[in-house]
Amino acid sequence: AQSRYSCVPRKDGGVSWNYFKPKEELNRTYSNNKVYNQNRLSRYIVVRSELAETGYPDASYSLSEPKLSSKVRGICFYVVTAFTAIFLFLLMLLVHPFVLLFDRYRRKAQHFIAKIWATLTVIPFIKFKYEGLENLPPPDIPAVYVSNHQSFLDIYTLLTLGRSFKFISKTSIFLYPIIGWAMFLLGVIPLKRMDSRSQLDCLKRCMDLTKKGASVFFFPEGTRSKDGKLGTFKKGAFSVAAKTKVPVVPITLKGTGKIMPAGMEGILNLGSVEVVIHKPIEGSDPEELCKKARKTIADELNHQ
Repeated sequence: AQSRYSCVPRKDGGVSWNYFKPKEELNRTYSNNKVYNQNRLSRYIVVRSELAETGYPDASYSLSEPKLSSKVRGICFYVVTAFTAIFLFLLMLLVHPFVLLFDRYRRKAQHFIAKIWATLTVIPFIKFKYEGLENLPPPDIPAVYVSNHQSFLDIYTLLTLGRSFKFISKTSIFLYPIIGWAMFLLGVIPLKRMDSRSQLDCLKRCMDLTKKGASVFFFPEGTRSKDGKLGTFKKGAFSVAAKTKVPVVPITLKGTGKIMPAGMEGILNLGSVEVVIHKPIEGSDPEELCKKARKTIADELNHQ
């Protein structure tokens, strides 16, 4: 109503009231619309640019149109990962009955195959640097691993470590051919994000696995960062660690967000990835464990 009428005060019989009069110009002229749209575009660009500059140094991602070389590299990346996955999935399927008989909870053989798949996929395209490998607990020692989350590449990167930890993934991913089926064979834990009962069941299953000697992996932020800034950590992972009395192993991932930014999974930029494994943290207070782990990862990111 305000865009079509102007309010004009009027007195009648000592009582003040208003009547509405149609404006003479109901629509913007073409030139006004053009200026308005340009202003909107300018504000949008400024907001996106400011958002990209938040977070730790060197964390913001380019918002420009991806180069043709990045798109071609992305296509090659998925071709390699698809063909590799098909053959290695058949191997997973072949050894699965023996895994269920002799190693039902850790599933080391399946994770070793997953490590081969991840390594063959990323090594032709990305250079990796590892720091603090001596801080990884022995393969037979259960632990809760936590990491920052920036990119779809994070899963590939973590699988190259060769540890048989159980990821948590939303249930829809399990429907994907080959990849989803392989996740089932690996023992990945399904989660319905908006279902509180599913979240509770997920935490219970994580505790059961750690008690039986398996390790679990969490992205405490809950989702990928779109601007490189470290988000708030949820306490689920640290509750599991505190109740089962297993160590928390913080891991910092650097560079994955710039190579394949969140929301731009079709491209693969040039770059390198650094993986920093920090010393395990132990304690019985989930709140304290959460603060220590987040501070450890945040400090490492700020050192870039």
